[in-house]
Amino acid sequence: MTFTPHPDLSEAEVAETVESTITDHDVAIFMKGTRTFPQCGYSQRAVQLIGQYTDEFADVDTLPALDSFRSALAAHSGWETIPQVFVDGEFIGGSDIVAELEDRGELEQLVTG
Repeated sequence: MTFTPHPDLSEAEVAETVESTITDHDVAIFMKGTRTFPQCGYSQRAVQLIGQYTDEFADVDTLPALDSFRSALAAHSGWETIPQVFVDGEFIGGSDIVAELEDRGELEQLVTG
């Protein structure tokens, strides 16, 4: 599921989008761009790493309301950087941490559970 929000979303609507995406999907990536058209190398890397194990993940394009998404995501993860990956409602990290999990052989089990 790809979600590109309208740029006029309120802070509350962005916060609800973050909350519902994390709750409703086993794997969620909040990124710059979409899985088919990533807008930064880190987002592209996260999608590639997760995508090798599942295509059943939500990707949310944060660019239309980037500042609001940074604030809403920080409430869940303590981080403001993008991308952010959540698995089973838990914050996993950004592309570097996802890559570390892959290097340690832990990503597949985490994603496919």
